Amino acid sequence: MARGCRGVPAVLALCAAAWSCAAGLALEQDQPFRVPPGWTHIGRVSPSHEVQLTFALRQQGMVRLARFVDAVSDPHSPRYGQYLSLEQVRDLVQPSPATLMAVLKWLQGHGVENCRSVTTLDFLECRMTVSTAERLLPGAEFHRYMKGQHSVVRSPLPYAVPEELAEHVDFVGGLHRFPAERKVISRAWAKKEMESRQHYGGRAAFHLGVTPSIIRKRYNMTGGDIGLLPNNSQACAQFLEQYFHQADLAEFMQLFGSSFGHRSQVDQVVGHQGKGKAGLEASLDVEYIMSTGANISTWVFSNAGRHESQEPFLAWLLLLSNMSSLPSVHSVSYGDDEDSLSLAYMERVNMEFMKAAARGLTILFASGDDGAGCRRVPGGNHTFRPSFPASSPYVTTVGGTSFKNPFLVTAEVTDYISGGGFSNVFPMPDYQAAAVRRFLRSASKLPPSSYYNSSGRAYPDLSALSDNYWVVTNRIPLPWVSGTSASTPVVGGMVALINDRRLQQGLAPLGFLNPALYQLQEQGHDAALYDVTQGCHLSCLDSTVQGQGFCAGPAWDPVTGWGTPNFPRLLRALLAP
Repeated sequence: MARGCRGVPAVLALCAAAWSCAAGLALEQDQPFRVPPGWTHIGRVSPSHEVQLTFALRQQGMVRLARFVDAVSDPHSPRYGQYLSLEQVRDLVQPSPATLMAVLKWLQGHGVENCRSVTTLDFLECRMTVSTAERLLPGAEFHRYMKGQHSVVRSPLPYAVPEELAEHVDFVGGLHRFPAERKVISRAWAKKEMESRQHYGGRAAFHLGVTPSIIRKRYNMTGGDIGLLPNNSQACAQFLEQYFHQADLAEFMQLFGSSFGHRSQVDQVVGHQGKGKAGLEASLDVEYIMSTGANISTWVFSNAGRHESQEPFLAWLLLLSNMSSLPSVHSVSYGDDEDSLSLAYMERVNMEFMKAAARGLTILFASGDDGAGCRRVPGGNHTFRPSFPASSPYVTTVGGTSFKNPFLVTAEVTDYISGGGFSNVFPMPDYQAAAVRRFLRSASKLPPSSYYNSSGRAYPDLSALSDNYWVVTNRIPLPWVSGTSASTPVVGGMVALINDRRLQQGLAPLGFLNPALYQLQEQGHDAALYDVTQGCHLSCLDSTVQGQGFCAGPAWDPVTGWGTPNFPRLLRALLAP
């Protein structure tokens, strides 16, 4: 990555006269501009202030890439596990010379020289003054917004590009979208309720909250289920202006990691690790991916301290397109409502997940903590509200469960916050069609069909416990932390352990997991996942559905997916070449 548009073939770095912007086309007309709660408008930004914008250049070869991903992710395919390198992905998707030439000519015609590309050549990050950006993108008007100590620069007005450019650029990042927030939930149970449960009979183990040993007990993991190979790694990504502390991780492992071999340090931080207080979300991610995927080298992608005009999630995607060596498993607790994002943005981000799948990366996303969600339409009919990237067909989405009795290691039921439903943007992929249709056909009670798109990508794909976790943050052990932000790194650690065993046997990493996951039952591996069949998640509080979304049932459902891992059986099922 370098200045002056290096990283793009030099022959294309042509300076030209300014491009006429007389006729402009809005690229993201459907992108709503919403200032999230807690952010305050400060005012216009000085014309000389520098912003950093991300240009998503139109890719080639996406139909071929989709076919390739289908082949390398399907255990029945002779090409299963035969992934591409980053450079091979570039050769498949890089923009055409005409696209590169047109975009660089346009940028340089406006005096924009400080750009850097990525290995796949399909993104350009450029720095320029506000006055240049507003000339380059007619309609844009840059304002500053503050939340506490954090500041972002965004345009509340839509932007356009010259008509000639519209076929070459998917969208421009750094104008509209605010950093999305996904807060973990703290649920303090009444002491009385706790005491009343303590006399529960039976042989199930009693506990006061979920810790690594409780997870290992529930999912049948032994002290021997730890990583052994130096060439295997896992990662979590954080976008919430927060970071973890190595000291918290060390204390967490001291308190909760005595029964299994583990590491007490993150091996690599990609991005900025600021100083100050640790974030609960960041601590949770790191502590649970490293205690479940125990003894496996762990990376953290951290976006604290970013440039104020950057979109943190987009910055992470650019890193994936620029690093040829990456961990095989990525756990991400992040999401936005589909209806808060433009179609062009979501479709392009989905392409980025397809690129990751072609490289054999497993990308796991939390399904969200709003159940089916609710989009309230004033004076109209409410509908459920799907979340993205949970709804992308190229990621594995993780929902949440609770113990049936919160103080015993028993069977699991739905955690009522577990995000799930059907995309309004992405059609249902082939790998899940039979399972989802079976659910729609056999469910004893479904919400009215007007609330959801039954032909959309359905999620989650599987689940894990998401309720009442212990986390150490700022050297203090905190109980009752909940959310699919907890279940996702737990599943991530298990996938990384399975990769470790596959690598020991000379097999490729699991890569994009969903095609294999949806074939487990038909392959006779029903016992690989505990089927969660009880409980419903929340939704619109109206007179029609009365706060209830979908309900769990046998096999796959849009609340807990296929259920929760039975680790030794899941390992056996996914070790088959």
